Amino acid sequence: MKFIQSKQAEKILSALKSKKAKIQLTGFSGSSFAVVSSQVIKNDSNPHLFIFREKESASYFINDIEELLKKDISFFPEVNNINKLDSKNSSNNLLRTEALNKVNQNDKSVIITYSEALLNKILSKKELIKNTINLRIRDEILIFELEQKLTEVDFKKVDFVIEAGQYSIRGGIVDIFSYANENPFRLEFFDNEIESIRTFDVNTQLSKELINKITIVSNCDKNTKNLCNFLDFLPKNTIVWAEDINYTANILSSSFKKTEKYLKEKKEFFFNINDIIIQDSDFINSIKNFSTIENNNNPFFICNTKISINTQPQTSINKQFDLLKNEFIKHEKEGIKNIVLCSSEEQKKRLDSIFEIDQEKFNYKCLINSLHKGYIDYSNKIAIYTDHQIFNRHLKFKPKARYYNNQAITLKQLNSLEIGDFVTHIDHGIGIFSGLHKIENNGNVQEVIKLTYQDGDILYISIHSLHKVSKYSAKEGVSPKINQLGSPQWKKKKMTTKKKVKQIAFDLIKLYAKRKHKKGFSFSPDTYIQHELEASFMFEDTPDQSKATQDVKKDMESEIPMDRLVCGDVGFGKTEIAIRGALKAVADSKQVAVLVPTTILALQHFKTFSKRLANLPCKVDYINRFKSKKEQKNTIENLKTGKIDILIGTHRIVGKDIEFLDLGLLIIDEEQKFGVNIKEKIKYLKENIDTLTLSATPIPRTLQFSLLGARDLSIINTPPPNRQAVETKITPMNQEIIKNSINYEISRNGQVFYVHNRIDNITEVAKLIKSLCPDARVRIGHGQMQGKILEELMIDFMEGYFDVLVSTTIIENGVDVPNANTIIINNAHNFGLSDLHQMRGRVGRSNKKAFCFLLSPPLHSISSESRKRLMSLEQFSELGSGFKIAMRDLDIRGAGDLLGADQSGFINDVGFETYQKILNEAIEELKKEKFQDIFKSEKNKFYVQDCVVDTDLEMVIPDTYVDNISERIYLYKELNNFKTEEEIDKFILRIKDRFGNPPIEIEDLCNGIRIKWIAKKIGFERIILKKQKFIALLPEKNNFLYYESNSFKLVLDFIKNHFNECQMIEKNEKISLHVHNIKSINDSLKLLTSILNN
Repeated sequence: MKFIQSKQAEKILSALKSKKAKIQLTGFSGSSFAVVSSQVIKNDSNPHLFIFREKESASYFINDIEELLKKDISFFPEVNNINKLDSKNSSNNLLRTEALNKVNQNDKSVIITYSEALLNKILSKKELIKNTINLRIRDEILIFELEQKLTEVDFKKVDFVIEAGQYSIRGGIVDIFSYANENPFRLEFFDNEIESIRTFDVNTQLSKELINKITIVSNCDKNTKNLCNFLDFLPKNTIVWAEDINYTANILSSSFKKTEKYLKEKKEFFFNINDIIIQDSDFINSIKNFSTIENNNNPFFICNTKISINTQPQTSINKQFDLLKNEFIKHEKEGIKNIVLCSSEEQKKRLDSIFEIDQEKFNYKCLINSLHKGYIDYSNKIAIYTDHQIFNRHLKFKPKARYYNNQAITLKQLNSLEIGDFVTHIDHGIGIFSGLHKIENNGNVQEVIKLTYQDGDILYISIHSLHKVSKYSAKEGVSPKINQLGSPQWKKKKMTTKKKVKQIAFDLIKLYAKRKHKKGFSFSPDTYIQHELEASFMFEDTPDQSKATQDVKKDMESEIPMDRLVCGDVGFGKTEIAIRGALKAVADSKQVAVLVPTTILALQHFKTFSKRLANLPCKVDYINRFKSKKEQKNTIENLKTGKIDILIGTHRIVGKDIEFLDLGLLIIDEEQKFGVNIKEKIKYLKENIDTLTLSATPIPRTLQFSLLGARDLSIINTPPPNRQAVETKITPMNQEIIKNSINYEISRNGQVFYVHNRIDNITEVAKLIKSLCPDARVRIGHGQMQGKILEELMIDFMEGYFDVLVSTTIIENGVDVPNANTIIINNAHNFGLSDLHQMRGRVGRSNKKAFCFLLSPPLHSISSESRKRLMSLEQFSELGSGFKIAMRDLDIRGAGDLLGADQSGFINDVGFETYQKILNEAIEELKKEKFQDIFKSEKNKFYVQDCVVDTDLEMVIPDTYVDNISERIYLYKELNNFKTEEEIDKFILRIKDRFGNPPIEIEDLCNGIRIKWIAKKIGFERIILKKQKFIALLPEKNNFLYYESNSFKLVLDFIKNHFNECQMIEKNEKISLHVHNIKSINDSLKLLTSILNN
């Protein structure tokens, strides 16, 4: 920030001219230390190291300094947690190696670290160089030689690179993931010369940017020989900035003792502790050889230069804008420049709309920038305000981490077919997948999928019909019955399912049509009150959240009554969207009803709504069984007279005695948890008022489209910034683990949920916890307690009056305690996946690292379903994973809930994906049969559902091009699902990037897809390309719509114009078009194109 020029930075630069300078800084507050140090770094040619007390202050500082210097800064974190020497943190390994590599490569590096990170010794420079491979464009090296070098430094060969320490070779393309980089490298060779080097994305496996040279570094923390102190690794001219040298030395001393004790207990470590860990004396002896700058009132060294600054932290504004205006005026008189830093353009607009003033009048400047904390600098006559402190929000800070974000790969593996998997073919039923096979067809080689049915019957499926085959998935533990080929049983089952589905789809479409013709209330555009509320949200809106907010507002401002469903994982900000919608309704003098499934959730929402809408003209109240009769009567009276704007409650809200003066918006939380009777009452309420439904149950993406707008859908897939994944561990019932995890949480002023789902011995469990952790304040909660007592208990826990809540699963639904960051679930193997996911969602709701311990008997002694559930929960602890993978059983339940409980039986019969296909078919049929008027505006009207291509021509992905079988199946499936030319173009670019220049066979495969598209447009049900002959089968004769259409007219015109080359034949009630002398896929494509463009 050029506008901030600090005298202190000039003084520091001047003092650093002397060797081994010892400088003391005092008076710094807010982010002033980051501002001054950034100016020193910009004007100094030496390397810089910053040592903070703790990781959190280091993380905030790194965000500030990167914002100020506008470049990526290296972070050097700890190698492992204390007492866990054998469990290395892979993300930290990458960051440490990256930092060492930067120091090795760059004379002017800037490294940020903290006390605990200095504990472990690191590779010496000599060893690091030995473990490093340098490559650049135009270098000549044999791929075989490069592979040897990689093996020597412990790299592992795999099919596809997804984490550091791996490499793969595909023809002339070599992928390598170095430990010193966030993204892996892709090297493309021309003979023995490196033609290009680029980074690529692990998830998509696609290239990101071109680079000229790379350094490949192996795992620096794996070595236990020739290690040195981190400070001894640094160049001698490094400037060391330290927050508190005394504190760091004490941390190193106590950590050394703890690790020594741990190693003695472990006994299996066969090395000297002094070889791998430093002592405080090593640290002191090393640091005194550098120039040091101590930001501390009590410096460790005798300092020859003292530099002070007169700053104060930013005044706590807390949304009191008059206070801010008065400060601006006061500063103007004192000659202090006012600067407000806004984290985004959106925040700047909100701030300006709230002030509604001329910026010049108050002499303040608003800049798009972000610092941790504002401050008033009297020495340099400048006041820096941050928007998050003005609006009392969380600062969006990004913790430095190198996560292996390879969830897309894992998802692909989950959905990929393994030999022996159950699959469903939409025409033939459930069989077993028996691999990808090559067969000969009229002298040409083709790839087919082999399916085995009852009695060993075999069915070969062309790769062009892969879209008809899907992996069978239904409720866990349900094994499907394998069908018999050719028996009518499957056809019957499919017809029954379709009939039932049609009925549901019919109701949905009817509801949709009815709603589109109704008139509702059209709400006014946003006012400044709305801007004020949104600007004060604790977190930065995620893109999904912004879009959902806009969708809700647009719906409310339209005349058609809103019926929107907002889906998002637990803690992804759905409630915030509801609050914004509620305020919009209240601003137009309408009342809002918020319906929730449980009494505790009603109380939770009441507190959340009241807190967010405090100081705004809006009265919030709630009604549930915890309130006395008299209190309820009073609430009902106030509601009737319009004194209450927002009423939150359980099913009591839809009671006969509840009357609203003017209801404008109904918000329903977790609708799937309500019974049929209440849903009927809600339907009656919903007739022409706006309805917003919130759900944490993931609805599969493919099903959204099938729902066809019977309700509008918004999906929130991105977690709020600062949220970290909940670390999930499966562990046996171990008193030591319980004791350590509770004590650790309490030591950082947090709280703990302990879930024990048996009321009969819950008191004994609480006593055990009390005996393990005598200092912990422990209380018990369960559903059989009196309402009032339970309410008070939950409020006390939310307010932090006790540390550990031992409870049954009553906490599963919506209890939000941001300070609770550890959950221990006893007998976790007895819970369903969705319950465990919901309970885990109770922690990790702030920017602190959260933990979830799943206590269960040894994995080998529990059922395979339970084991699978626990392991998938542990594996997919990444945020939003609830939507992606771990919720497989929820996918099925979500569909059942959405389409009626009786549907789950059909889903188990036919498999989930096939069920969706049948649903889509049913909806398409209904659109044509019963609802033509509503959908007459729909483009792309097709007369056939699908076109099957049957050919003896060679259409394969050569295994010399893609040798991994499951990857080939995946690419075939991907191709089969394409609908546009743009998708094919992107596909070609992707495979060219990953596997090199595509062979001619790929072009034929793509043309095969184009043939299907054109044939479907013309109305051909099937195309047979065999023995140089083209046969196209037309729809059944009774399909009058088709035979009266323009599509059929195109076929007739073609026959008329090419009478000698083709003929139309009718046989067994089937009409077909025959064309001779069609020798290739290309000829067929030309033929179909000429029919279409007749």
